[in-house]
Amino acid sequence: MDAAKKFENYNIDDIYALPDGLRAEIIDGRWYDMAPPSANHQRLVGMLYRKISDYIESKGGNCEVFPAPFAVFLNADSQNYVEPDITVVCDPGRIDDRGLNGAPDMVIEVVSPSSTRMDYMVKLFKYRTAGVREYWVVNPMTRVTDIFYFDDDEEKADGNQVSFDDAITSHIYKDFSIRISDYF
Repeated sequence: MDAAKKFENYNIDDIYALPDGLRAEIIDGRWYDMAPPSANHQRLVGMLYRKISDYIESKGGNCEVFPAPFAVFLNADSQNYVEPDITVVCDPGRIDDRGLNGAPDMVIEVVSPSSTRMDYMVKLFKYRTAGVREYWVVNPMTRVTDIFYFDDDEEKADGNQVSFDDAITSHIYKDFSIRISDYF
């Protein structure tokens, strides 16, 4: 994508016009290229996906867990399109063949060297304002997870930063916890 075009008003039609193999996200009409993930990134995403999915299944819950790439049309509009590393949706009525229309209940992003600013700043603000209930930013470079829980426009952070060696507990699933260092 030409740097001069980065500030144009993009929408979902531009995403669907991408050549095979290229991925991007659009937040408030602004274009963000996505670099291919590393093998360690994918291992971490796969492990978290399995653990959360197994937990929900063991509880007989109606939530679904989707690993990237999974289309999320934040705000259910054409100006906000993201592909979180892990998306948890508890209202199956908002899912169609294209993806999720509206904010997920929970999002997990695994930080890559190229995504640090996006995950900690741009997406944090966007997920919060779009109505995501819980957001984890998992950083394999620092071995720390930042946890954000949004409720009634008030940010609550239980421990805010949790080392991979300590148990992370979810606010949405009170009895779910994971110690990332046990698996990664």
